[in-house]
Formats: sequence, structure tokens, C-alpha cells
Amino acid sequence: MSRLTDLIASVKNKDPQIGADLENEFREHASRLAFGLNFERHRPEIVELPRRTVRKGDKVCKLSLRGEKSKSDPRVWIVKKISEVKNKKNALIEIIENKKVVSEEISVEDLVVIAEFRDYLYPGLVSTGKVERGGDKSFHTVINGENYHVLKALTYSHKGKVDAIYIDPPYNSGAKDWKYNNGIFLDS
Repeated sequence: MSRLTDLIASVKNKDPQIGADLENEFREHASRLAFGLNFERHRPEIVELPRRTVRKGDKVCKLSLRGEKSKSDPRVWIVKKISEVKNKKNALIEIIENKKVVSEEISVEDLVVIAEFRDYLYPGLVSTGKVERGGDKSFHTVINGENYHVLKALTYSHKGKVDAIYIDPPYNSGAKDWKYNNGIFLDS
């Protein structure tokens, strides 16, 4: 039960008429929103970054044991140190529980890097192939991705090294001078 529902029930016990009025208003507003109302207090969403290499300072979650169907540990740990013993990388991870620091050493293979809702993500470009012309000759690169993210990444990785960029036009922007019919999807 949400906190708001509890409060309405409490008001109903003290004054049934005001409680009923509040409940009616709540239902009216909840029915108007496409996604409903959510008053539960919860942790922000977490996204796993499974291919990301575990590094010192990363936020991580422990994976469930291989072959087990149980859910992984949802707690968020911080990597304090990475060490290597006999070609096996281990991470010293920490979490604060009940005002105490809990530390654990675990194989990096049993961790997944995560990002929480408000964390910054820095996209990277991964080459999927290339055509070389040899020497210092210019070359062309095709990058498949969202324009904004790719252009942002290129400002870091290729600053001062790009002569021209051709990107697809911004479809469905409402522009009247494009030969593309912007209204085709907006009217349906």
C-alpha cells in the first residue's frame, strides 16, 4: 500500500466525509495520467553495463552463482581496489550497511558494473570493421548510432580530426522544407 493510501485511510478514520472526498480526488487524478500515480518510496532504477570492464571506483552488483536460478544481490557495492593473482583479477568491494563498512574480496568475473539513474554515462565507439587505403590517405567511416550520442562521443575521440560529417535529417521535426513527409507519423 502506498503512503498516500495510508494517509487517506487515517483521515477517513478521523473524518469520514473528508476522507471520502480526498479518495475521490485521488481516483480522479490517477485515472487521468497515462502511467498512473506512484507514491511508493523506492531506489532509483539501475542499469547493468555487462561488457564494461570493472575498475576502481565503479559501482557494481554481485552476480548470482553460475547455474543458479536465484536472483543476483541487488545491493550496490563500490570497487575499492583491483588486484591480480595468478592471472585472475579480484576486486575489493565495499558497502555501508547499518552505519558499518562491509568489505569483501570477489572475482571480477562475478561482478557487473552498474549505473544508477542520475549517473553520467560516457558512450564509447567500438569498431566493427574498416577499409584501409594505406598510408596517410583519408578514409570514410560509417557509424551506426543515435546522432546526439555519436556526435558527443566524436567531440572527445576525434576532435580536430574530422573534415565532414553527414547525418540523417531530423525526421518528424515538423519542418516544412524537407522532402520527407513529416506529418505521416504525427497524424496517425
